[in-house]
Amino acid sequence: MIEVVSMSRVAEQPWRNGGGLTRELLAWPLAADWQARISVADITRDGDFSQFNGIDRWSAVIHGAGVVLRFPTQRALLDIDSAPLHFDGASAPYAELQDGATRDLNLMVRRDAGTGGMQRAVVDDEWISAAPLRALFVVQPARLQIDDADAARLPAGSLAWSAHASRQRWRVQSDDYALVAHWLWFRLAVR
Repeated sequence: MIEVVSMSRVAEQPWRNGGGLTRELLAWPLAADWQARISVADITRDGDFSQFNGIDRWSAVIHGAGVVLRFPTQRALLDIDSAPLHFDGASAPYAELQDGATRDLNLMVRRDAGTGGMQRAVVDDEWISAAPLRALFVVQPARLQIDDADAARLPAGSLAWSAHASRQRWRVQSDDYALVAHWLWFRLAVR
């Protein structure tokens, strides 16, 4: 079963530090006690990211000229063509916008709960994972196929997800081969 969440139907929430706005697309399994969280953030000015101890984070620019994230020992330039950046949520980098506001796709995973990841999705490439919680975020309209059958039509700025997707063959299809899209996944820790 596929759930689809459209950004346009999710209320914006201001960041604690006032540097942007966030739309929470998925907090799994519960919003108040999530283990994995997917959101889209609009960064509107330079400033520090919020600190999240015990959290693994991934971030990818999905709109705008990009941002430089400055960590204590490194810096990373993210733009729409960059691979998602994985970093420790306790690091709380300083963000410098390159040419105006950016919009970023974010995945946060509680390290004590499990593992996760984010990667670019390429039109017509198949994606298989053992992770039961899987998702696809698309910037432009697209179609999701699962095991060679049409599963969902996705409007621009939407997330398709399932908590029962282990070992399924997922494929994103679009007439636009410049589609900006990302696969996201989460797997519970083995206890």
